[in-house]
Amino acid sequence: MQPVRLLTLCAFLVLAGGIAACGPSTGADDDDDDDGGSNTCSAGQQRCTGNVLQTCQDGTFADSETCPMACDATLGCVVCVPNTGTCNGDTSQACRSDGSGYVDVYCDPVQGMSCGPSGVCEGACSPIALGESYVGCDYWPTVTGNMVSQFYDFAVAVSNTTATPAEVTIDGGALTTPDVFTVAANSVAIRRLPWVAALKLCLGNSWSNCQTGHPNSARANAGAYHLRSKVPVTVYQFNALDYFKPGAPENSYTNDASLLFPSNAWRDEYYVATWQQTANLSPSLLAVTAYQDNTMVTINTRASTTAEGGAPAFTAGTPQTVALNKGDVLQLGTAQADMTGSYVTSDRPVQVIGGHYCANIPDGAGYCDHLEESMFPVDALSNRYVINAPAVTSLPNGKEQHVRIVATQPNTTLTYDPPQAGAPTAIANPGDFVQIARQAASYMITANHKILVAQYGQGSTTGGATGDPDIALAVPVEQYRSFYLFHAPTNYTTNYVDITAPVGATVMLDGAPVTSFTPIGTTGYALARVNPLGNGPGNDGNHSITGSQPVGIQVYGYGMDTSYWYPGGLNLELVPVGRLVQPVLADRVAPATPATRR
Repeated sequence: MQPVRLLTLCAFLVLAGGIAACGPSTGADDDDDDDGGSNTCSAGQQRCTGNVLQTCQDGTFADSETCPMACDATLGCVVCVPNTGTCNGDTSQACRSDGSGYVDVYCDPVQGMSCGPSGVCEGACSPIALGESYVGCDYWPTVTGNMVSQFYDFAVAVSNTTATPAEVTIDGGALTTPDVFTVAANSVAIRRLPWVAALKLCLGNSWSNCQTGHPNSARANAGAYHLRSKVPVTVYQFNALDYFKPGAPENSYTNDASLLFPSNAWRDEYYVATWQQTANLSPSLLAVTAYQDNTMVTINTRASTTAEGGAPAFTAGTPQTVALNKGDVLQLGTAQADMTGSYVTSDRPVQVIGGHYCANIPDGAGYCDHLEESMFPVDALSNRYVINAPAVTSLPNGKEQHVRIVATQPNTTLTYDPPQAGAPTAIANPGDFVQIARQAASYMITANHKILVAQYGQGSTTGGATGDPDIALAVPVEQYRSFYLFHAPTNYTTNYVDITAPVGATVMLDGAPVTSFTPIGTTGYALARVNPLGNGPGNDGNHSITGSQPVGIQVYGYGMDTSYWYPGGLNLELVPVGRLVQPVLADRVAPATPATRR
């Protein structure tokens, strides 16, 4: 049986019948319908009158349910109404975005916030002002295990495309004093940070020094870096940053990068995608970072791990709970199996990264490379994803890739548009996954339940003669945006951006129109690749994309013996289960077109 998400004490008491209501007060009326107060409506609409949920029946709103605690026009009956709360000094006890209960949010003065009269954090960096996406002010860069030579640097890229200079502070991790700097308006700053030795798993001068004899797991108390900005920025971490560095004994060989999510978009339920152990006995990894003290994290691993580096042993299929404080990192790894499908829950929001010390994809192919990617929370997952294989110069229509689909519910079914010969059509249990190996097609996956979809680049010996393994998560169609600010590092030889857009949409990259879109089956979406993305004089790696309708983007690049790949950005909004598109309708559903969605 799939573990049930923990409810707040307040929610438990209500469900148990002990009290009628508790927690911060909410408004008496959440009537946000667009009918100007009239009772006329259209099918599918709902609204709240006090704590009474009304739904549209035959063109008229009618009472459908009296909520025991609170009503929200979008979510229905909830424990509390999102964007409400109570102040306790600089801390807001704020309602979660899904209305399931309350979470303490620190209104950090370093980020220019304060707890306002509404009981929630206020300011440009407040969760309400930011929404739930990859743009934010509070990040926790986290080193994960990599055999790369310590001559190369772990680094973050802080991209500020606002018109206001960003004052940024980084502390924690392996820093002895805070690093305070300013990122100019419409600019990017690269900050090289010292390796956190416990989390890197080995500090050798050459990758061969770290190939064996290292631990596979570690716990690093206060091991994450804490990055805060006074204006919204986007942050990417590079492990390692460069593929070549003067004075280093060798090329870096093992690199990847990850788009980081701000803490206001973290959640409390995740499935993990990584890769299995390979012939070089490199571990499959997952890393959990907390940003609040006394965070209780429960992990149900798909593979057993041993007690190493301060991390306890885990037994596959047996949930185990650990307590993490602010900035603590628990990294679990095994060189004997595969951590894909591991399930992480917590009583406070956490960050989860899936990765690999040095993976061969496919097994036996050259050469191994580091993998890492920030996992999307289950709340933000959906059941529709458009998949495009990454290209290289010699294979402009896409290089072969592997795709893994992880189920979040039992009896998950899968369909493909256009159909993919031999592709799996069912997954039995939550945490189980299926794999589509070695194909370079574009297609849409539609499931009957939420799924997590990971894409894997293959080693350079499998075709294209460039780019070793990397990982990126496919972005749910529902999380596409009409505006992106993203970064492609200029120290790589070639950078690409792949854009998936509704057919007929107008898309602008850095102010110029993107053309040559190729339709993808009958999905209503089309693909355009832009290469080179530009590494010439004056290019700092910052780019913008604007669409007349929401689009999805993937950013990737290649250097000698290495590569990186990550989603260029996305929304991380709650996707209600009741709003999932049914597979039988997948080829007839028009793409979403909310003009104001950013």
